[in-house]
Amino acid sequence: MKIELNPLVNKYLAEGCMRCKYGATPKCKVHPWREALELLRQIVLETGLKEEIKWSVPVYTHEGKNIVSVSALKDSANISFFKGVLLKDPKKILQQQGNLQSGRIIRFTNTADIKKLTTALKAYIKEAVAVEESGQKVLYKRNPEPVPEELIQAFKADPVLKQAFHALTPGRQRGYIILFSQPKQEQTRIARIEKYKQQILQGKGIND
Repeated sequence: MKIELNPLVNKYLAEGCMRCKYGATPKCKVHPWREALELLRQIVLETGLKEEIKWSVPVYTHEGKNIVSVSALKDSANISFFKGVLLKDPKKILQQQGNLQSGRIIRFTNTADIKKLTTALKAYIKEAVAVEESGQKVLYKRNPEPVPEELIQAFKADPVLKQAFHALTPGRQRGYIILFSQPKQEQTRIARIEKYKQQILQGKGIND
C-alpha cells in the first residue's frame, strides 16, 4: 500500500503548530514531541486513512469523515478519536478531553508506550472507521448546565463576544460554561470570564 504524505503535515512536524504563537520556533509545543508524533502518524497512515490539515493540526479521514487527529499538548503527544465515546476501549486507554462529549484522546509521553500499543491503536482506528461507516451518531446533551448570570451580562455588554461564543462548537461552549460557573464568588466568576474573553473571540476552546 502506497502511503501519501501531506506536505502540510510535514510542515507541521518540521516547524510546529500553525496556530501557535510560537510556531516555527523552538518554543512551540510540537517540537519536544516530534518523534512521537511521527510514530503516531505512521501508525495512522498504515490503516489507509487520508491525511489532511484541519484546524491547523493533522486530521485523518475516511471517505470525507473525520476519524482521528494527531497533535501535541505541552505535556504529551496525542491521538484523538472524533467519535471515541462510541468505541469499546478494551484496553481502557481512552480519556475524555475537557468537556468534549464525543471525542476521546490517548496521551503519550514516550515512544516506547506508542510502540507497545501499535497493534491496539490500529485496531481502535479500524473500529472507528467501522463506527463511521455504520452511521452511528453521538447523542449530545445540549448545554445541560445553566449559563451563569455573569456570562449573560457579559453578552449584553459585548454583542461581539456573544456572537463569538455561540460560534464555538457545543463542546467548547459547555467547557466555558462549566469553567465560569465553578467559582463561588461573583467577582471571581467575572474575572474568569474577562480572562478568557480574548480566547473566545479568537474562536478557541479552553485548552486550545
